[in-house]
Amino acid sequence: MAHSFVKNLLTGICAFLSACTNLPEIKTVDNVDLNRFMGDWYVVACIPTFIEKDIYNAVESYKLNSDGTIKTHFTFRKGGFDGEKKEYEPKGYVIPKTGNALWGMQFIWPIKAEYRIVYLDEGYQLTIIARNARDYVWLMSRKPDISDKQYQTYVNKIKDMGYDIDKLVKIPQHWDKQAENEVE
Repeated sequence: MAHSFVKNLLTGICAFLSACTNLPEIKTVDNVDLNRFMGDWYVVACIPTFIEKDIYNAVESYKLNSDGTIKTHFTFRKGGFDGEKKEYEPKGYVIPKTGNALWGMQFIWPIKAEYRIVYLDEGYQLTIIARNARDYVWLMSRKPDISDKQYQTYVNKIKDMGYDIDKLVKIPQHWDKQAENEVE
């Protein structure tokens, strides 16, 4: 079973990395203050990768390592709020001379997936992470929920980048005291 999982993971990552496009490059934000960007981000919506299908309470957490890499902890429940807890720990690598807005995200050595910070509000409360291939996208917030009006505003931003928003999935988030302790 572990062999099958690894095979599926590698197949998915290869597809994730090799998606080609003739679309123009999605512009990143000009500059990201990495210290302000660190911490917990609730995944509000995404075009899911194969591991993100049917997920609940998804949270991506970042911590700046002393060597400049980003320790990443992605956690979620599979299949429901009481589903099995899944955790992944890819490592982020900031690409030099990109204003800290372009990263390589490494799930398996030596493969690094593109990670573009294409929207970040001034208060570092909402962000959109995209890929030039327009295959995956993540809308994330410092809070588990955003208003319907805000959500629609960001869906429109994602659409304007050339994404098929019919593939966008809103991630269910429901947090009580016990669940909040899991994030910390």
